[in-house]
Amino acid sequence: MLSRSSFNLLNLDDYSRVVDRPRIPRIMTANGILSEFESENETEKTSDAVSPVTVTVNRRIIVSNQLPLKAHRHRETNKWVFEYDPDALVLQLKSGFGPDVECVYVGSLPVDIDPSEQEEVGQTLLDKFRCVPTFLPLEIQNQFYHGFCKHYLWPLFHYMLPVTRTHGVRFDRVAWQAYVSANKVFADKVMEVINPDEDHVWIHDYHLMVMPTFLRKRFHRVRVGFFLHSPFPSSEIYRTLPVRDEILRALLNCDLIGFHTFDYARHFLSSCSRMLGLDYKSKRGYIGLEYYGRTVNIKILPVGIHMGQIESVKSSNQTVKKVEELKKMYGGKVVILGVDDMDMFKGISLKFLAMGQLLEENPGLCGSVVLVQIVNPARSRGHDIQEVENETRKVAREVNGRFGGNGYEPIVFVDGPVSTEDKIAYYAISECVVVNAVRDGMNLVPYKYTVSRQGSPEMDRALGIGEPSDRKSVIIVSEFIGCSPSLSGAIRVNPWNIDSVTEAMSLAITMPDSEKRLRHEKHYKYVSSHDVAYWAKSFDQDLDRACKEHFHKRCWGVGFGLGFRVVALGLNFRKLSVEHIVSSYKNTNSRLILLDYDGTVMPQASVDKTPSKEVISILNVLSNDPKNVVFIVSGRGKDSLSKWFDSCKNLGLSAEHGWLTRWNGDSDWESCGGLSVDADWKKVALPVMEHYTQATDGSFIEQKESALVWHHQEADPDFGTWQAKELLDHLESVLANEPVVVKRGQQIVEVNPQGVSKGVVVESLIASMQSKGKPLDFVLCIGDDRSDEDMFEKISSSVVNRGIAEVFACTVGQKPSMAKYYLDDTVDVIKMLHGLEVASTQVPKSSAIGVSFETSF
Repeated sequence: MLSRSSFNLLNLDDYSRVVDRPRIPRIMTANGILSEFESENETEKTSDAVSPVTVTVNRRIIVSNQLPLKAHRHRETNKWVFEYDPDALVLQLKSGFGPDVECVYVGSLPVDIDPSEQEEVGQTLLDKFRCVPTFLPLEIQNQFYHGFCKHYLWPLFHYMLPVTRTHGVRFDRVAWQAYVSANKVFADKVMEVINPDEDHVWIHDYHLMVMPTFLRKRFHRVRVGFFLHSPFPSSEIYRTLPVRDEILRALLNCDLIGFHTFDYARHFLSSCSRMLGLDYKSKRGYIGLEYYGRTVNIKILPVGIHMGQIESVKSSNQTVKKVEELKKMYGGKVVILGVDDMDMFKGISLKFLAMGQLLEENPGLCGSVVLVQIVNPARSRGHDIQEVENETRKVAREVNGRFGGNGYEPIVFVDGPVSTEDKIAYYAISECVVVNAVRDGMNLVPYKYTVSRQGSPEMDRALGIGEPSDRKSVIIVSEFIGCSPSLSGAIRVNPWNIDSVTEAMSLAITMPDSEKRLRHEKHYKYVSSHDVAYWAKSFDQDLDRACKEHFHKRCWGVGFGLGFRVVALGLNFRKLSVEHIVSSYKNTNSRLILLDYDGTVMPQASVDKTPSKEVISILNVLSNDPKNVVFIVSGRGKDSLSKWFDSCKNLGLSAEHGWLTRWNGDSDWESCGGLSVDADWKKVALPVMEHYTQATDGSFIEQKESALVWHHQEADPDFGTWQAKELLDHLESVLANEPVVVKRGQQIVEVNPQGVSKGVVVESLIASMQSKGKPLDFVLCIGDDRSDEDMFEKISSSVVNRGIAEVFACTVGQKPSMAKYYLDDTVDVIKMLHGLEVASTQVPKSSAIGVSFETSF
């Protein structure tokens, strides 16, 4: 729960109103580059619209940078011809939804469409393929994809920092603006087809990380999931991004964020903690971030492959024929296979160096072992890609020149694109596959290899496998890629360690067949049960679960540009009206006013915590009114409160969260329930806290009369949180038999006597006052943090149990709370108290009430 008043929000705008559902335009283009600070009320530029998409109850809008389509021009008509791309992940995931779910795809096309043809193409794709294309101007497309995505985000997310001009591409504000512009165009397309009350939107990958903000800004209760298919770097790398906060806040506008591995999710959570001050909670196996009243769920599940597609392809005549051809070509040789994009992070040249070292250390393998490297075309362009390709081919030539001869080449280049049928044939004949990337998001090559090696009756005959039990495979996989944790039978290597990769290749060649079969069976069992359908179904179920509370809360849009977020609060939660409370105040005669101090009447950021003359004046007027009993209920010690409020003779004070209380300046301090302080537990707790203080730079201990508090707000966020958890467990263990409660707070660990809380203070005050014969008819309670929630809870129960007519429980800052009302900040609190002050001076004074309640608890 967010409880710091520093999270005060601005610009409340209730979007619960019903909006007309837009229709699908025939064409939409982006004109120029948009600013992330563009006005929310800008005019959308669209052309004439056509009939809307038919809305179904079960519909998923799948958004990715590229539509799952192939395109080419017809030779005779010169018209564009489209077909589904069966290898596209966003198309394959539909297998996890079932036949009753309709998928609508939003994304760009793999070809450039002339503006004169865009209308016709857009209509055709919608009608025949349920695809909604985004037509970006060429300049924005280049800046967005080749500029920001591939030459800045992609290297950064793969741990490559642009240290010099020649080593990486520096941050370019124009490219960032193009990225924002493109994301907005994608969001606009979704807005044209979405039924926000029913549809789920699933956004894919790093190209569209700020898109959730545009959707959430338009539809506050939209169901949005995001899955990152690349690595998420450690916070030390991510924090170098100049727009780091904007991207994090945009992702937090989702309901569910998915990652392939725990490492990627951990890095994201650490970034949120270090840069936004957000902590996560784990409950019943689910990880969630509380963000302005919404729970942003985190899902960790690696994607799978489409089993049906590979099973179908490996049984086809074309694949079997290719297997027979390759079997003859490499007859008698052990084939080690690599399948990679031409990319700087795939580690192809490192793999080639390991192959050369293998042949150098084992001369007898020359002529009998071959490394076949299939190279998929590069997905980006530029001098860095050319440099990687030149280096890779240079290493291959050196190895072949040194160890090849007589028609034998140790390294065989197969330039792509290579068809799925041919790739599966290569998988099938290979004794081992090597995935040697220095950093990769997931990489499904080992999965495809495993299923291909499982074979089929037709393929088994081509390979000469007699029994299905003879199927075997060996996987060498880099420990820096997403699929590595799920392949428990793989040989894991550090790709930078050439010796390690060489040793793994040697082990793969000499490994007994029985062990190869066991490893293969283990991998096949996992891959076949965790396919793309399993992944999609699991993500969809979690997204549906994450959105169940949407219509149980009121939502407000807050903030500007990419700082926009939604505040989700209870249906009855609203801002406290000064006019309303003053009216009730004037019409009541027995009032209790309870005020927290820090963050309520005193701003949290203030260095000097001494109350201002204005605050003292207001409190004096209110506490001198005989109809009022006014209390400051604070976590601070009695000495500070006594000093600050010495001039407020009729003001009640409650220190240390209710442990000590005095009714006015002439009263003595009394402990909660008349209990004395038992210091024995402090002798146990203090040494433990001191140990953690010495081990945690920036932490310190606050000693109170009744409590001990360990603060870690000045420590490293991750280490401080980690130490706080350890300290909590340690203290709970050593204080298990002591009459105290150990609890976590906002960057603190606190040990308090049992039965002490602000809620107990409130309950005792109300009971004491009502026991004097005149029931309360007005209660005002204002606070800003978690400890004040105890007061709000007790007051809420008092409404029912004690029949108090006018109750105003009010939190400071717009955030989830047990209180029914909120005020934006301490300025609003002072204004409201000033209104009550004026009301007190305008009404006739009656006989004293407040001073008659000087009694102990």
